[in-house]
Amino acid sequence: MTTPQLPPHPLTSTVVNPASTLPTDYNAATALLGGALAAGWGERIAVRTAHENWTYARLAAEANRAGNALRALGVEMEQRVALLLYDSPEFAATFYGAIAIGAVPIPLNTQLRPQDYQYMLNDSRARVLIAEADLWQQLAPLRRTLPFLRHIVLVHRGGEAASAEPGTLDLAALLHGARAELDPAPTTRDDAAFWLYSSGSTGFPKGCVHLQHDMHCCAELYAKPILELTADDITFSAAKLFFAYGLGNGLYFPLSVGASAVHFPGRVTPDAAFQVIAEQRPTVFFGVPTLYAAMLAMPSAADHYDTSSLRLCVSAGEALPADIYRRWHERFGVEILDGIGSTEILHIFISNVRGQIVPGSSGRLVPGYDAAIVDEQGQPVPRGEIGNLLIAGDSTCSQYWNKHERTKATILGQWIQTGDKYYQDEQGAYWYCGRSDDMLKVSGQWVSPVEVEAALISYPAVLEAAVVGREDADGLVKPQAFVVLKPGETPSDELADALKQHVKTTLVPHKYPRWIEFVAELPKTATGKIQRYKLREAFAVTQ
Repeated sequence: MTTPQLPPHPLTSTVVNPASTLPTDYNAATALLGGALAAGWGERIAVRTAHENWTYARLAAEANRAGNALRALGVEMEQRVALLLYDSPEFAATFYGAIAIGAVPIPLNTQLRPQDYQYMLNDSRARVLIAEADLWQQLAPLRRTLPFLRHIVLVHRGGEAASAEPGTLDLAALLHGARAELDPAPTTRDDAAFWLYSSGSTGFPKGCVHLQHDMHCCAELYAKPILELTADDITFSAAKLFFAYGLGNGLYFPLSVGASAVHFPGRVTPDAAFQVIAEQRPTVFFGVPTLYAAMLAMPSAADHYDTSSLRLCVSAGEALPADIYRRWHERFGVEILDGIGSTEILHIFISNVRGQIVPGSSGRLVPGYDAAIVDEQGQPVPRGEIGNLLIAGDSTCSQYWNKHERTKATILGQWIQTGDKYYQDEQGAYWYCGRSDDMLKVSGQWVSPVEVEAALISYPAVLEAAVVGREDADGLVKPQAFVVLKPGETPSDELADALKQHVKTTLVPHKYPRWIEFVAELPKTATGKIQRYKLREAFAVTQ
């Protein structure tokens, strides 16, 4: 895609930038936690786990101890602190403790390979790594290849011996010996606050540098007006805290209103999700489309698990098929607000809203953000036509760390290229059509793989589907589908023919998949996004 010309920025004086209302001297950690105590929320529960609950007062004290402990280790303003932690109160305390002293925490995905951690630790030049003891085991052999790392601080759980790792420190001991009062660093609202690594489908991970005011913007623009979060809410996010989506859902959204968050350290399977909902009684559940589909595939779940506490569900990561939305709403009586966000923009900027759901769409623009849909030359396309989505909003990261050319190609003044194909209908709803490199040109017309996947999923026997392009005997690109069937369904040529006919009648005929492969599972990222490029690569190898 060529670098587009900047379209005229459509902001008017009626659009309020939340960051502009903040004082110049501002620290996100002290604003959230100090603000919570000033509001009288000290005895409210901030973080819930299966084993214990932390009040706002305790979280604020432990965050202060974490900040003082990091200072004692020599960590200074703007130096990076990597967090390789499960969702837990310790994550919250060290994340905010680092921000409070002007250091920059970097949550790391707990599901990566050692070489991925090696790259990110060296790229960020993190001085301290705070890690789960069991996760450090896989990285320990690479210790000599991490020249910038000065200290490894471990979290020991479940009876692990705190002294078992030579050359490491124990987080519990450090916190115990630190003061619970802290003098925050003199940061400004435009200082770096934290990084999140965005990997995408190819290339090295990119460190998205987020500023002190970014969390405030997302809470003010999305959490409060769209989710209508209040102090009475309990949030539970299947997406982990090291993801941009999960960080808002499970940490700064609830803290911004005096609510509480459920932190579940394990993998959120359908069974685990239902069990946590039944036991912890969350009011807002954040999932991804593949998880909702898998939960719906448990036909007796509604009878075995109490989900009556839920007032709202949210989906992001991939477009939520209309059929999944309808079946969820019919079975559980709760709306799912589908939306789109990104690591670069921190959270959701286009969303459905309660009572105005447009099934299958991403909804409408979140007030406070601006959008433009442009062609390959950067010119706005007519409403109803597919183009490249650009977004403007003040929660956008300032840069990709150490990737100057990539930053210039992606962040265009006030606009950022999302890499997503979209169109906007006459009613104002935005419809996701896939990543820019996933779109198919079939018979001279754009075909969205997401649209074909949604049609396949609406067939009763289908659990999941992924669509990629494949050349036919004439070298022309046509859709190919990879289909996961529901338990009890059997693959057959007859079923494949029925699926093709179903898509032909559901959509226009040229969009139907010419080939259908039945598979046991689809390759996905840790957030549940289907990795279509892996399907393309795997198929190319077999040909």
